[in-house]
Amino acid sequence: MTNHNLFLDIHVIQAVPPSNINRDDTGSPKTAQYGGVTRARVSSQSWKKAMRDYFNANGTDANVGIRSLDIIKYIANKIQDKDSNKKDDDAIKLASEILDKAGVKSKDNRLKALFFMGSDQAEKLAQAAIDGIVDKKELHAILKNNPAIDIALFGRMVADDKSLNEDASAQVAHAISTHAVQTEFDYFTATDDLSPADNAGAGHLGIIEYNSSTLYRYANVAAHELIKQLENKEATVNALILFVESFVKSMPTGKVNTFANQTLPSAVVVTLRGDRPVNLVTAFETPVKNDDGYINRSIEQLEKGLKDAQTFVDTPLSTLSIGLKENNQTDFNALLGQLGKILDENLK
Repeated sequence: MTNHNLFLDIHVIQAVPPSNINRDDTGSPKTAQYGGVTRARVSSQSWKKAMRDYFNANGTDANVGIRSLDIIKYIANKIQDKDSNKKDDDAIKLASEILDKAGVKSKDNRLKALFFMGSDQAEKLAQAAIDGIVDKKELHAILKNNPAIDIALFGRMVADDKSLNEDASAQVAHAISTHAVQTEFDYFTATDDLSPADNAGAGHLGIIEYNSSTLYRYANVAAHELIKQLENKEATVNALILFVESFVKSMPTGKVNTFANQTLPSAVVVTLRGDRPVNLVTAFETPVKNDDGYINRSIEQLEKGLKDAQTFVDTPLSTLSIGLKENNQTDFNALLGQLGKILDENLK
């Protein structure tokens, strides 16, 4: 569909107050060593899950996927939507058989591994089950064609049949703080509302680990690959806009009821490049130090990183931003609107 490379880069500076949005197996906030100091870290997998949740909640017109072990039940429900005469057991049997014929293995009506399937693919597979289609090539075509936008963006791996794999057109970096952090501990108690008046003890004691940070977040999309996957220019533009919107507005939900860390970015930069994507995390290899907070200094370092990158790579085809000294849009909706126009001009 296009003969040239087109990479969309998105950079975000976002301050997060005391929180534990992404924890390790011990319950501690994830961290990383970078530039010789300990940084707060939020894994790419954690933020991609938040983005996929945003797709489902806000991408009402988008073909969004489901990743589950219960794909058989998912397809069975669609079979019953198409043929209300099918009983539950019959629909489950049809769904299990059609997936088996497609080479996706199951046991006890659950898949052996998580499977990522688009809603349009599930609809067509359900119809194939009703129609009694058994040709594996035809069923493979259903599972390969018209992929959901999150499958195209984030990829799909199928251990049973590598021909069903989908290469990801997007990359999401682990977010790290622009400065050094230390994990802190919140010792808390919960009172028993029905305890006797002469009992001053707590009904429950606990400790929660947390940190606070100003994060540098980065992601990119190979737009020229995405349009090949989706085979539709309008769908590709809409998917890219939804990707940027979800990256900016989503937030992993770890311990969110405890900390209410519902912040928004302080700066957003979206660039379109014709040569290669550029992660600007090296702008923060020397940790930011400032007694007056980290946001403004982090934005200054991001701007410097954008300029320094020009020593090695081509000037971006376009740069849109909020929160920088130059190229700012009036608000985020204006940025998305302008981005849509630029993508329409550059995607061939």
